[in-house]
Amino acid sequence: MAKKAAGTPATVLLTARRVAHELHPYDVAADAHDYGALVAAAIGVTPAAVFKTLIAEVDGGLVVAVVPVTGELDLKALASAAGGKRAALADRAAAERSSGYVRGGISPLGQRRRLPTVVDDSAATLDRMYVSAGRRGLQVSLDPADLIRLADAKIAKIRT
Repeated sequence: MAKKAAGTPATVLLTARRVAHELHPYDVAADAHDYGALVAAAIGVTPAAVFKTLIAEVDGGLVVAVVPVTGELDLKALASAAGGKRAALADRAAAERSSGYVRGGISPLGQRRRLPTVVDDSAATLDRMYVSAGRRGLQVSLDPADLIRLADAKIAKIRT
């Protein structure tokens, strides 16, 4: 029997595809105010380079949105980018069930069900971006072009 690869589905995918990446563990209380800024400080990077992964429902279907922690998700812009009319954040249980990750550790990579993905256009201006590696307390840095390619993502301004 083959041995199961260690790591999260996101890190296993990155390793299997031979994508250059680096892991960044951190310790921040999950219920902390301004969580994204605290994560950026804990790993020593500018907050504009750290992105959160949100799952929204657009016209009845789930869509992944990747936005900088310095802003909020613009639901109208996401709906438009995803080819829909209306968007709302997905129910926590639906997001966890679909992605296979727990809230606070949802990665745009290695999700249980591959969903349409939209990455905020600010990522294209960066050399490296930081996203959840698939569990709380662990970020992964990679070239935004690699994330966009692996997630088969669209690029659009979806932040406020």
